[in-house]
Amino acid sequence: MKIWVDADACPVVIKEILFKASKRTKIVTTLVANQFIQTPPISSIRFIQVGRGFDVADNEIVQRVQAGDLVITSDIPLAAEVIEKGAIGLSFRGELYTKNDIKARLTMRDFMDTLRSSGIDTGGQAPFSQQDRQTFANHLDKILAKKT
Repeated sequence: MKIWVDADACPVVIKEILFKASKRTKIVTTLVANQFIQTPPISSIRFIQVGRGFDVADNEIVQRVQAGDLVITSDIPLAAEVIEKGAIGLSFRGELYTKNDIKARLTMRDFMDTLRSSGIDTGGQAPFSQQDRQTFANHLDKILAKKT
């Protein structure tokens, strides 16, 4: 198992949780982003910088991910693609993406996007909370416990 991180939008606190987990478990964790991201000097942490452009980082992850890998992202289309390849998807807020719910999530995302493009204010996501961090850390620990 490898961990892939859609790192451009990943909150710093989530990266820190992932760095600690990677150091503890020795699972290779690769951050993929189109801008430079400083990583700690831990042998299991990698960074891939891709070119700028729409979905360039996502495409890099999809190209490299394998069945059984874990992908950390809040990008629902990316989550759908990696699930299709047999990987596990986990959002920054600790929501586990599954084959059973990813199509509904895609439909809702597209619906909300249509509303926003029509000028309707749909509000935004709630601020990232301590509960989100804890939920993420708990789901990550459960996934890693099954794989190590």
